[in-house]
Amino acid sequence: MTGKTLETLVTDQFGPRALAYVTSAVHAQGEDLLHLVELVRGRGDARVLDMGCGGGHVGFHVAPHVAETIAYDLSDEMLRIVEAEAGKRGLLGLQTRQGAVERMPFDDASFDFVMSRYSAHHWRDVPLALAEARRVLKDGGRAVFMDVIAPPVPLLDTYLQAVELLRDPSHVRDYSRAEWEAAVAKAGFAVEEVVTRRLRLEFPVWIARMGTPPVQAAAILALQRRMATEGTGHFAIEPDGSFTLDTMSLEARPV
Repeated sequence: MTGKTLETLVTDQFGPRALAYVTSAVHAQGEDLLHLVELVRGRGDARVLDMGCGGGHVGFHVAPHVAETIAYDLSDEMLRIVEAEAGKRGLLGLQTRQGAVERMPFDDASFDFVMSRYSAHHWRDVPLALAEARRVLKDGGRAVFMDVIAPPVPLLDTYLQAVELLRDPSHVRDYSRAEWEAAVAKAGFAVEEVVTRRLRLEFPVWIARMGTPPVQAAAILALQRRMATEGTGHFAIEPDGSFTLDTMSLEARPV
């Protein structure tokens, strides 16, 4: 037994692999990032918070268009890499802050935009984090939450959570679209738009990026080989283990 808290697991998993996430093609590009740029374009006075910034790609995209962007993350090592990369790109308006999303060190109504991408499936308490997002967002502001989502079918949901946890012990849950919509509504948001997409992941790259031990990578491949056809079809599982996930971008306003 490790005896580690979830927060320690997250920092242990992602700190040593920070550079891999900064350079990851999966994380560095996507239609969802282009949409974020369009959302902030023309808002040169705006202040943006990226909750659970990871490799910093939200900030790298939006920072050139706004007054200030705060890249906020639990991992100091991740933030150091993000800060260095921002310096290389000349993004003077991008700053970093360390902490948990469930208790953020920011004043009420201090941001025009709150964004989060590929982070919430590691959060200990999504309702509390969303309440914090609502607290720090100005009235009239916009929030965008993007993550992998679980299919609404129990068989497929169970498989997804299993392979995610085998790959990364800091995984908590990929929530379904319905769970997301209910959670943001309870936190004080009105959903304005939801866009779902499909994301193909190359198995060798996906495993290497997280440093998954060989025994656990082998367990994922074994599970894939024994998965019911409903699962192999939905996730488009390929001979080498590569597969395709569902993702969601949810845009909301405070009420």
